[in-house]
Amino acid sequence: MLHVFHPGTSPALLLLHGTGGDENDLIPIGQILRPGAALLSPRGQVLENGQPRFFRRLAPGVFDEDDLIRRTHELADFVEDQSARQHLGNIIAVGYSNGANIATSLLLLRPGLLSGAVLFRAMVPLEPAQPPQLGGVTVLLLAGRRDAMIAQDSTQRLAALLSQAGAKLSLVWRDSGHELTGEDFTLARDWLARDFPA
Repeated sequence: MLHVFHPGTSPALLLLHGTGGDENDLIPIGQILRPGAALLSPRGQVLENGQPRFFRRLAPGVFDEDDLIRRTHELADFVEDQSARQHLGNIIAVGYSNGANIATSLLLLRPGLLSGAVLFRAMVPLEPAQPPQLGGVTVLLLAGRRDAMIAQDSTQRLAALLSQAGAKLSLVWRDSGHELTGEDFTLARDWLARDFPA
């Protein structure tokens, strides 16, 4: 899997870009969120009109669930391999949009892989047949009240799904759309410093 790796301290950040991004997009953001942390940033394996994504969709907001499940396990296997090779220790996913959705899928389908997650503009990617056990996992969900791509009830369903699975969840509503702003990064940086102290 095409990726960028920057060695550093634990916990490592797994950086997962949005549609049309690549493995370099979130590196500067990772450096802001957790200075000195190890950064692992893969490129999505699916192309949609030439734009990289982590899994296929059938229409905006309608995901190809079979492909999502397969790609989630492929990504989880890649992360486990890199973790063993690079001695990463605890891993926190930082995902935006499509990247946040596959980070959520990692939490739901491969519990135990991630210690936490920062989810920028995520929605429910799928509802697993067996609810995962996410006790001990800490999640920050940053949502935009004016997000035209994600309905507020979808965000609330995601928050409920993760909380019911046992995750320690913080849901923060921003007066913003689907785009990210500096305040998103400040909130995420402060949350990481508080919940994952060095």
